Amino acid sequence: MTRPDTLVLMPAQSWDQQFDQARLDRLRSLARVGDPVWLPDLAAPELTTRLAGVEVLLTGWGTPPLDEAALARLPRLRAVLHCAGTVRTFASTAVWERGILVSSSAEINAEPVAEYTLAAIIMAGKKAPFLAADARLHRTYQAQPHHRGPLSNTGLTIGIVGFSRIGRRVVELVNQVLRDARCLVADPFADPDDVRRCGAEPTELDDMLPQLDILSIHAPELPSTRHMIGATQLAALPDHTTVVNTARGSLIDTTALERECLAGRLHAILDVTDPEPLPAASPLYDLPNVMITPHVAGSAGSEVLRMTDGALDELARFAAGQPLRRPVLLDHLEQTA
Repeated sequence: MTRPDTLVLMPAQSWDQQFDQARLDRLRSLARVGDPVWLPDLAAPELTTRLAGVEVLLTGWGTPPLDEAALARLPRLRAVLHCAGTVRTFASTAVWERGILVSSSAEINAEPVAEYTLAAIIMAGKKAPFLAADARLHRTYQAQPHHRGPLSNTGLTIGIVGFSRIGRRVVELVNQVLRDARCLVADPFADPDDVRRCGAEPTELDDMLPQLDILSIHAPELPSTRHMIGATQLAALPDHTTVVNTARGSLIDTTALERECLAGRLHAILDVTDPEPLPAASPLYDLPNVMITPHVAGSAGSEVLRMTDGALDELARFAAGQPLRRPVLLDHLEQTA
């Protein structure tokens, strides 16, 4: 096994979160790391000699753009191994055009998002976040209240928008835990047979919406998906449906969602919003039928170390001359988060 010259390129906060002593020790065992081991950017002119030998970059949240100018300073670069989810924020097409391998820990990051989503679905089935908010607001509560709609996790119909890594994993978890739930999937790029094998029913978005108890959004943020859940789509949902968004806030028309929630017709569990955070005057903060969390569904705390481990596993495969397990291909980039 060769030990490729490797550099960690990410902001200080990401470095502190993602590389404890155990991960740094493993990095040193797999690669030649040189001095410095880590950089927040490639700007300093005196780094030319150090950068000239780098074969592998380990990247993370906040990594600066890898455009043609940056790549010109990395003439021997052969692989970019990302210790986080999407590479869209920093990797230009020039990376792939140069034949550089790219890998991401997005699949690993999908797990906590799917776990959060499953928890949101179960809590939404019982309307628990909204009844708790009612109790705080009114300083009392009823046994078996009915004003929030049915209180049950039996026989739920759950709509999954986007059969992404996360959407797929949500279907798997729902089928494991809520065994009589029905999962419908709307994704124009998904293979219908693949959806069925996962235990869900492929359908069209407009056909799906009127059937739902819970709508869970997992589509990528693209120009074509902005406000894909707008006034028309929200109006098609039955009364008391809960909208769960752990993807990106721009996928929902916030103004349209505000109208529906102000009317009390829909419920919402939002880990992401548009804008993020919402302005202080947003009515969504005050509504008992809305629960907002500050973008915590994805990897946080010790969970981020799992993504580092995934990138280091890829480094081990690269050093051994083996194919990467989680490659990111340019022709898939426009359809993924």
